[in-house]
Amino acid sequence: MTTTLLLFGVFILMLIISVPIGVSLGIASVVTILVLNPVSVDSFTQTTIQGLNSFPLMAVPLFAFAGDIMGKGGISKRLLDLASILFNRVTGGLGVVAIVASLFFAAISGTGSGTVAAIGTIMIPAMVARNYNKAFSGALVATAGTLGAVIPPSITMIIYAVTAGVSVTGMFSASIGPGVLIAIALIIYTLYYARKEGYQGEGEQFSFKEFIIKFIKAIPALLLPFIVLGGIYGGVFTPTEAAAVAVVYGILVSVFLYKEVKISELPYIGFNAVMLSAAVLIIIGVSSGFGHILTIAQVPNTISDWILGISSNVILVMLLINLLLLFVGTFMETNAAIIILVPILLPVVMELGVDPLHFGIIMIINLAIGFITPPVGANLFMASQVSQIKFDELVRAIIPWILVMIVVLLVITFIPSISLWLPSFINN
Repeated sequence: MTTTLLLFGVFILMLIISVPIGVSLGIASVVTILVLNPVSVDSFTQTTIQGLNSFPLMAVPLFAFAGDIMGKGGISKRLLDLASILFNRVTGGLGVVAIVASLFFAAISGTGSGTVAAIGTIMIPAMVARNYNKAFSGALVATAGTLGAVIPPSITMIIYAVTAGVSVTGMFSASIGPGVLIAIALIIYTLYYARKEGYQGEGEQFSFKEFIIKFIKAIPALLLPFIVLGGIYGGVFTPTEAAAVAVVYGILVSVFLYKEVKISELPYIGFNAVMLSAAVLIIIGVSSGFGHILTIAQVPNTISDWILGISSNVILVMLLINLLLLFVGTFMETNAAIIILVPILLPVVMELGVDPLHFGIIMIINLAIGFITPPVGANLFMASQVSQIKFDELVRAIIPWILVMIVVLLVITFIPSISLWLPSFINN
């Protein structure tokens, strides 16, 4: 107990004084080792390095690079143009366009904030120009951006798969049903709100010729998810190899086909991807050492016994875990939360018969809701930045969207088949 209190006490103190989370984890671990010596420094160091010794983690910088180059290469604009042809005429059509485009772009970028930046830069001004409430527009795009963490190829899913020891391919396939369900729920709320506020469509007649033109222009963007995911599910290449394929395809499309990225810009884009990945990988490595101390101190067993001591009813336990994850998601970086909490919570839910793939989806959706929940709310900050909306206005506007996401979360939690039907179909 003393080890646990000191470890988490120092960690929380570091977070309070705004120390970066990777550094906070490291300081908390080192202080605990020096004061109580639960493990040796050599053991902590070896565990930290071993945490990075994983082939699937190579996909993280590659998918980050592919997502960045696709974002700058005109992909988002062509996806938006195609979605606009299909949905602009309906009430609330621009909001639907933003959600559908986010769904497709999420299958390219693999990140939530990247999706918000790519789609929000174009769609928020467009919605405001059509008299949509500005805060509503920003909240819509921020929420749609959570699909970046849920729809494959999601970097967050790769990290969960590595931490939980499950198949990356299995996680990708398990996420498709929940991702589509989230998009449908967001569209339903958008249509309801738009009808209530009178946000009319453009009223233009559908042009099949224009649709064909926009569709042909968007084909290279639409093909990427099918190439990457089809190759993974078809056994052509591994998720890590798929990330390399995505990089090559992104360069070909953005530089040589759409010609919106210059060859001279590639080193800069690569540098950004490396910087993003470096921060993530530092957190992963140090979190592994942090988790090693927790294991030695038998924290997972203690928490597991405590939770199961409250109740062995799966519904009650899953509700408690959802509340915990929603709370953690409001202040802790997603990847660190996964690495720290998976070894603690996964044994609990598996003892109750919950599939680890299903639990992974539940955990990621909970933490994705954290993207739009203050005080951290990475998607909120990104939407505020790209739209010039005051953060406090965005916080007030996001509340209904959070409630919609929580309803979908509960549906996915208690209907496992939404997550597990596709993995079962592929395995059969």
